Amino acid sequence: MVLPVTLSIAAAAAIVNLWLALRIVLGRFRGKVMIGDGGDSRLVAGMRAQANFVEYAPFVLILMGLIELGGGSSFWLWVLGGAFILARIGHGWGMMRPAPNIGRAGGAIGTWAILALLAGWGIGLVYTHAAAPATGVTVVQVGR
Repeated sequence: MVLPVTLSIAAAAAIVNLWLALRIVLGRFRGKVMIGDGGDSRLVAGMRAQANFVEYAPFVLILMGLIELGGGSSFWLWVLGGAFILARIGHGWGMMRPAPNIGRAGGAIGTWAILALLAGWGIGLVYTHAAAPATGVTVVQVGR
């Protein structure tokens, strides 16, 4: 079964991750740094931006996929998934600028809000489905 919303957002997330990684590679070449950060604060910021992305993206994508499988609204998954991608671009952009700035703060707050909404939605689906009567299920008793 293809999960079109989750797959699309995962593909977009992969592109964002590549962008974040490319910035690190370019910074390493500029500073002739093969391992670590070489004391370059911009390289440290870029590395943290990518690491931070990798820390949040799996949770968002897993929740989106499970919500999509559970019958969650495609429209709202698109909205939240698109907002997540924009938030992470903003955060990555903001990490390379003097703090505080709107990109970094907005990206972080947006990510937290989206993660919280998806978590709540997921928990809600569990209890909504658990309370709903099973339809189309036949129970067969065997062995008496």
